[in-house]
Parts: sequence; structure tokens; C-alpha cells
Amino acid sequence: MTSRTAKPGRPAALVVLPLIVLALVFGTLPMWTDDYWIRVWTGVAMWAGLAASWNIIGGYAGYISFGHVAFFGIGAYATAILMQPGYDWNFFLTLPVGAVIAGLFALIVGWPTLRLRGAYFAIATWALAEALAQIINTLDFTGGSFGLSTPGNPSTWFFYYAMLIATILIYLLTFLLFERSRFGYKVKAVRDNEAAAQSLGINTTAVKLQAFMLSAALPAVLGGINAYWITFINPQSVLSGEVTDQMVVMTLIGGLGHLWGPALGAFVLYLASTWLGAEYGGSTSYIAMIGALLAIIILFLPDGLIGLAPRARGMKLVRKMLGLSGAPGGGGAGTAPPGGRP
Repeated sequence: MTSRTAKPGRPAALVVLPLIVLALVFGTLPMWTDDYWIRVWTGVAMWAGLAASWNIIGGYAGYISFGHVAFFGIGAYATAILMQPGYDWNFFLTLPVGAVIAGLFALIVGWPTLRLRGAYFAIATWALAEALAQIINTLDFTGGSFGLSTPGNPSTWFFYYAMLIATILIYLLTFLLFERSRFGYKVKAVRDNEAAAQSLGINTTAVKLQAFMLSAALPAVLGGINAYWITFINPQSVLSGEVTDQMVVMTLIGGLGHLWGPALGAFVLYLASTWLGAEYGGSTSYIAMIGALLAIIILFLPDGLIGLAPRARGMKLVRKMLGLSGAPGGGGAGTAPPGGRP
């Protein structure tokens, strides 16, 4: 008790100082590294944002979506189409259009599919994403299977900061809505016990739809930035199921339902796959290495890498083995607050 009252500012400092350091590092990164690493970190930012958007429906709302790539693709195609000759929209104006279209699409498909649970919802969302890819593959204004090109922009700085700012805003919005608002408590209540939440007067259908629409609009923005960044898109590049797979895996590795879990998972998995691909890309051995890494994390850290944090849920034995447990009475693993999330 004495140690906690003697240093009341310490917890705030432990949060603020790392954030200041991270802001300085990532804010100035293009000034002290080359184009290759700028592109790598642009990819990290994009995947961190995508994983965070999936975490809204998968972690906070408790619905495992295997079709989230549909919203990423909608944003990509909205930007690519509106920037074609004849339309010539400003790039920044295309992003909210893609987000609105993705949100409306989520509203339409979410009304029936959110009545499903578990594997049924996962299969339904996967089927809808596959159907969307096939439809876009046959339309003339989307370029069909040939795809669409976007105007080139040679500045790696532009896309790095665009992706970084978009991802920061996604995490800020997630924090405000799901960690510090009544809406977030409602979403978690519906996730934990929908019948009990409904008995308390919560409109569970509206809450689930709102969470689903938000989790759809955010990846659409990142999809639009990505379409302008890579200058060419087709259904295989922006509507592939592998995009959703990576969102899911990154979130599970980092920590499902935690604010910073998706960022941690994206950081580890994207950098690991980039390095292993560069070192062992001449063979398929790097794929086995990535698989082994994922298996180890899932086996020993079922709560994700965020479980190594001193106040995270569970994983007391692993933290003790790694020497990460707090001292007795010092706020270690045994003093996690109700709810368990850091």
C-alpha cells in the first residue's frame, strides 16, 4: 500500500514515456532510414491497422469473421475507380467514400449474418467475400480480372505517413469507443452474455451492427491507401482470403480482445516473415519456420504475446519461467484487475 501511494505518478509515466519515444522514432523514421525500410514499416503500419479493425468484431464483439477482406477490397476499388481518368478524384476524398460503402455493405450483410454464431457466422462471411470477389471479377468498371491501375506517386514518405496516421487514428478510435465509453461496455456485455445484456435493456442487434459497420469502414480506408500505394489492383491482390487470414493470425498472436494485441502481432509476424522471406526465400523452408513460430506462440501463450505483460490475464507460469513476474505485493501477475486486460 505504501509503495502505491508514494509514487502516484509512476503508472502514468510508464505509459506516457514509451508513447513519446515511439512517436519520436516513428515520426522521424523516414529521415534516418532508406526506402526499403520505409516500405517495410509502411507494411507494418497497414497490417497493424487491419488487425485492429478485425479485433473490433473478433475480439471485442466475439464474432470470428473470415470475410473481412471484402471491406479492404471495397476501399481499394473505391479509390482506384474514382481516381481513373474521367473521374479524377482527389485521393483523400476517395477514402471516406470507400469507408461509407464498406459500412453500408456491412449493414446489409450483417443484418442476417449476425444472427448466426460461431462457425456459421465465419462460413457466411467467408462465402460473402468470395461472392464479392467473383462479382468484381466480371464487372467492366472494376476492370474485371485485368484489374485497375492508379496514378503513380513515387514518394515513399507520403504513403508511410498516410498509413501511419490512419493506423494511429484507428487505435485512438478503438481506445475511445471500446475501452472508455458506454458503447464499448455494451459490446463486451453482448459478447459475454447476449441474453443477459438484452434483459438489461441493451439493443443487442443495433450494438452488433454498429460494431460490425465500424470494423468494416476502417479497413476500407487502409485498402484505399494501399491501392494508391501499389498502383495496381485486381481481385487476387485485394480480395484474397489470405488478407483475412493474416488479420486473424496477427490478432491471435498479439492478443485477442486487447487494444495493443493486434499491433504487437502485426509487428512480430510481418517483420519475422519479411526477414525469413529475405533469408530463405529461395526455398519453402521459411514458410515452415513461420508455422513453427505461430505454433510455439499459440501453444505457450494462448492469451497472445500481450499475455507476457505483468498485469495481463493468465500465463503466470510462463512469465515466472521467463523471470517476468512481479515481486510479491508489487503489482505482478497476481494483482490483475477485474476483467484482466492491461
